Amino acid sequence: MSRASESAAVLATEALHVAFLRSGRTIAAVREVSLAVGSGECVGIVGESGAGKTQLFMATMGLLPKNARVSGSVRFEDREILGLSRDALNRVRGAKLAMIFQDPMVSLAPHLSIGVQLAEVLVCHRDASWRDAERAALGILERVGLSEPKRRLRQYPHELSGGMRQRVMIGMSLLCEPLLLIADEPTSALDVTVQAQIIDLLRSLRGESGMAIALISHDLGVVAGLADRIVVMYAGRIVESAPAGGLLRHARHPYSALLVRCIPDVHRARLGPMPYIPGQTPGPDEVEIGCAFAPRCPHATDRCRAERPRLEDLGGEVHVACHYPL
Repeated sequence: MSRASESAAVLATEALHVAFLRSGRTIAAVREVSLAVGSGECVGIVGESGAGKTQLFMATMGLLPKNARVSGSVRFEDREILGLSRDALNRVRGAKLAMIFQDPMVSLAPHLSIGVQLAEVLVCHRDASWRDAERAALGILERVGLSEPKRRLRQYPHELSGGMRQRVMIGMSLLCEPLLLIADEPTSALDVTVQAQIIDLLRSLRGESGMAIALISHDLGVVAGLADRIVVMYAGRIVESAPAGGLLRHARHPYSALLVRCIPDVHRARLGPMPYIPGQTPGPDEVEIGCAFAPRCPHATDRCRAERPRLEDLGGEVHVACHYPL
């Protein structure tokens, strides 16, 4: 399975399955996913839109809509949290398990100042006084490198740039010193320069605090700069999991190899068009027979189209779901 040692895992899912009821039909978004994030580890979760990356962790956080149906197991600090009541989950979320989203403008309340929104976290989760919470809010803005932190506390989200808002969200998630930070496409709405700054910030904060990070992205190049291990998802399933350096040098699943080839390269771009993966990802309501990637795979055979491959251990912490790994 694609997982760290359970004894060292801060988060572990087992056969996690997420489906949605729509117009009388059940549509699967995450299919029997087992993975773990070790204490202090950074795991990159990559794949195209629709791969199930975000839904996997929304299920972990208990943030799915009412029409979602979830089965399997989610253990945090070796405690089952799937199915906990809202009050019980709230004692975990924000305090020990935090999540930042790709669009901080949606996550931040537009009618409240940055200072109030930061202070509320400590008032709610740590029973802090407003005075102590406001002092901590100033300190966290300084820690995440936001310019003029005292001024930012009085400002509202619309007065900040996208990069500034993302730094605020990162600071908010760190106020209670979580064991695990889930970062969902934290750089996708930012320009390349700010993307690099945010990744550098996450790397620095991880080094200071020792927190684990689950970094969700469609961009393997972004993940490569931070992750210890990379998990590749396709059509709701894990197709490969491997140490980051090894996967980048020699991806074993054809889909992973194509993702690596698509990492932007300035020198290669001068030689011609950027590479791409032909075809489309299957919709979540499409019946899966055989390997979901087979229609797009240059190595597919009749066996691939008829028989779904299992996630197999190839040794060296490499797990691949492919009948003919590269």
